[in-house]
Amino acid sequence: MVRPPLSSWDRERGRQLGRLLREARGERSMVEVAAACGVSVDTLRKIETGRIPTPALFTVAAVAATLDLSLDALVQGCEGELVPEEKAAGGGLIA
Repeated sequence: MVRPPLSSWDRERGRQLGRLLREARGERSMVEVAAACGVSVDTLRKIETGRIPTPALFTVAAVAATLDLSLDALVQGCEGELVPEEKAAGGGLIA
């Protein structure tokens, strides 16, 4: 299966997700949070820096639960100011 390339909107949404998780982590170390949610430090670092713009749902859910964030809050935070090209052009993108 060939995966289509990510749009600039997808990449920006991934960076926004990373920023939200980094802010929620606060003073806690990356090692502490990664261990608590069962992901590698490298994976958490890549998500926080936007290098993994579309992380797996269960990974995001585990990190969010560890940081006491709701998935609804993350979705709202990631899409609050972003407008995908497809929506702006009148297309129907389902997120």
